[in-house]
Amino acid sequence: MSRDRYVISLDALRMGDVDQVGGKNASLGEMISQLAHAGIRVPGGFATTAQAYRDFLADAGLTRRINTRLKALDPDDVAALAQTGGEIRGWIVAAPFPAALESAIRAAYDKMMRGGEAPVAVRSSATAEDLPDASFAGQQETFLNIHGLDQVLAAVKHVFASLYNDRAISYRVHKGFEHEAVALSAGVQRMVRSDLAASGVLFTLDTESGFRDVVFITAAYGLGETVVQGAVNPDEFYVHKPMLEAGRFPIIRRALGSKAIKMVFTGEAQAGRSTATVEVPQSDQDRFCLTDDDIVELARYAVTIEKHYGRPMDVEWGQGRARRQALRPAGTAGDGPLAEEGRGGRSVSA
Repeated sequence: MSRDRYVISLDALRMGDVDQVGGKNASLGEMISQLAHAGIRVPGGFATTAQAYRDFLADAGLTRRINTRLKALDPDDVAALAQTGGEIRGWIVAAPFPAALESAIRAAYDKMMRGGEAPVAVRSSATAEDLPDASFAGQQETFLNIHGLDQVLAAVKHVFASLYNDRAISYRVHKGFEHEAVALSAGVQRMVRSDLAASGVLFTLDTESGFRDVVFITAAYGLGETVVQGAVNPDEFYVHKPMLEAGRFPIIRRALGSKAIKMVFTGEAQAGRSTATVEVPQSDQDRFCLTDDDIVELARYAVTIEKHYGRPMDVEWGQGRARRQALRPAGTAGDGPLAEEGRGGRSVSA
């Protein structure tokens, strides 16, 4: 599996493919193809293309129908917005995939599972994410712990439909973006069992001051969705980059978070029911969820990634049951303090 009109393997993608698969999936491909030699571990998978999304809508007769419905909408009328968004999402979920698209997803998924059946994450990646004057990140759906082709197909369709959730519709209108100018790519990626260990987000600068000589790491038990969404108070660690480079002990600050809840896999494969949030035992809340070795390893990855991209980055990470880290780029951290808007909805690391 490499490149197809409708599906592209993640390892065949580069940052120049944003127009085809969105910024999130393009950056995944960049890390897989360009940083594996440096020890950066990113689970593989595939992405549907923007063309797949547009052809799906056109084949179902939805392109004009959606545009007509939205032109009559007053986005400041909350009740009308909710009704319109719900109708459009219902149309998309109910529409069948074109045979060629379903066949392409089937072939890509079958090839992905040749090494053995494994849970996958199905994530959105909008082709207009993170433009200089707008951030579309976090507005669409993510589905975790998905098993089997039928559930993957269902999750992809729900990801496509989420381009028309209430928040996304309103945001595009108020930012002056034409709805039809934004397309969606669905990324299907193997998951590590971070529900059995820990996960979080790392930043290659201090998010409060913009200070560039530290790596800031957040961590909590279970899947990283709780950290990304701000639903949990995570552990926090600061690593000094110059001391790391010099081979000295680089952890200069740590703060114990409450980590009161965690997200774990359930026994159900259906999208929306495949994860659950549970309480964390008090004994685990009272200790850090990462060892010093874990922290230093993550910081080394962060420095490597930042050097490759040539700018500050934020990266979602997750540990497997063997405590090996896997990473996924979340976005560009920028040169100053981070605003929360556009960051909080980032999907967890696969």
